[in-house]
Amino acid sequence: MILRLVLSLLLFGVAAPSLAQQSSACPSILDQRFNRLQDDASQHLCQYAGRVVLVVNTASYCGFTGQYEGLEALYAKYNPRGLVVLGFPSNDFGQQEPGSSKQIADFCFNTYGVKFPMFAKSSVVGKDANPLHAQLAKITGTPPKWNFHKYLIDRSGKVVGSYGSRTAPDDRKLVGDIERALAQ
Repeated sequence: MILRLVLSLLLFGVAAPSLAQQSSACPSILDQRFNRLQDDASQHLCQYAGRVVLVVNTASYCGFTGQYEGLEALYAKYNPRGLVVLGFPSNDFGQQEPGSSKQIADFCFNTYGVKFPMFAKSSVVGKDANPLHAQLAKITGTPPKWNFHKYLIDRSGKVVGSYGSRTAPDDRKLVGDIERALAQ
C-alpha cells in the first residue's frame, strides 16, 4: 500500500510525505479514500495535503464537458506551484455519465488529454453523495446543482470557494482565487 502511494505521488510529481506527516498534517476534509478511475486502486486524499485542491464533479455527455480542456490547462499551468484538480465523474444530473470506469477514463484522456487525478464514478448530491461532496456541500451550503460544479480548498484544508457549472476554468474570479490560495 505504501509503495502504491509513493509510486502514485511520483507519477503526479508530488514529494511523498512521511507517514507521520500524512496523519498529522492532513486536513479532515482530505482525510478520505476514493478509488482511482483508471484502475480502481484506493487513494488517500491526504496525499494532496498542503496543496490547493480544485474538486470538480464531471460528466462525459454534458454541455459543460468541454471544461475538461480548461481544467487540464489549469492543472498544467498551476500544478508546479501546488494546484491539483480532482475529478469525480457523476451520473446524478441528466444521466450524462452512463459509462464504465474504463469508458470514462478513455474518453477523458483520448478526447481532452486529461492527466489530473480522476476518481471512480460516484454520487455527488443527496443521501448517496460521496463523503467529500457531502462535506463540501455542508461547509459551503451549496451542493452541486449540475455537472462541473467546482470547490476550491486552500493549502490548510479550508474550503475557500464554490463555483457553479457556468463558471469556466478560465473565469477571472476562479483563477484569481486559485492564485491567491497558491500564494499563501
